[in-house]
Amino acid sequence: MDFPELFDRHRRELHVHCYRMLASFTDADDAVQETFLRAWKHRDAFEPGTNPRAWLYKIATNACLDAIRRSNRRPPSAGAEVSWLQPYPDRLLDQIAPPDEQPDAVVVARETIELAYLTAIQLLPARQRAVLLLRDVLEWSAAQTAEALDLTVPAANSALQRARATLKTAPERDAMPAAPTGDERALLERLIAAHDAADVRATVELLREDVRVTMPPLPAEYNGLAEFLPLLHRAFGPPSMGDWRLLPTSANRLPATASYLREPGGTAFRAFKLDVIRMAGGRVAEFTTFDPSLFEQFGLPSELR
Repeated sequence: MDFPELFDRHRRELHVHCYRMLASFTDADDAVQETFLRAWKHRDAFEPGTNPRAWLYKIATNACLDAIRRSNRRPPSAGAEVSWLQPYPDRLLDQIAPPDEQPDAVVVARETIELAYLTAIQLLPARQRAVLLLRDVLEWSAAQTAEALDLTVPAANSALQRARATLKTAPERDAMPAAPTGDERALLERLIAAHDAADVRATVELLREDVRVTMPPLPAEYNGLAEFLPLLHRAFGPPSMGDWRLLPTSANRLPATASYLREPGGTAFRAFKLDVIRMAGGRVAEFTTFDPSLFEQFGLPSELR
């Protein structure tokens, strides 16, 4: 077995799996590295005829469970924000080979990678989360799941039932297409133009009355236009924070914008934040705002001149 080649072939989808488990891009990096080390250490135990993808997923899942245990992170209470949540660049999701090139590849469906889903499954105890992902996302059998997690089949089935019951209590979301639509991309262009022009009125016209803003890891939450408007006035002034330039991008199969700010007297637009945007009914329904620490992974520059 050419182990490095085997691992590299599955590295990106393993990273996505770890990201779902951990809801953090950087923690998923660490988990994938740990998976590689464990798999390399036990490579001689890999039996001929074993599915290499399943073998690696088993190792990755248990590496994530160990990471969660070490972190002492407890599932957030219902309705609370996930402080460790990070976005995932679509450009990296697209690196996973399509089924016609790799028939057993795991397709990254929008409903299993969007931020709302990741937030919802963080409500689950870690082992229930693992069972849910193996069964409902990877479509493993109960026997495969039980073997991977050192459970009995009845225990794995029970964990799946409890996980599904918990998810049913999460707020319902409008069904969304598999990828951003032409209408969503057009709305994103209008939003960028209004923001670059520091036009409060034009921006507000693109928002739903019940627009929601969250800012992980901060516990801040803004609900409705009345709470959102002060954010716009703070950004656009007076007094002005400076000049803005936004670039379109996408994360978690949702439209997103990368914001750059040139402060008064500055010569460059510097990376400021990244907004992942959920749209509904032809308007913006939600912004999830992140710091610019992952701009490099999005293929974005740290500044514009």
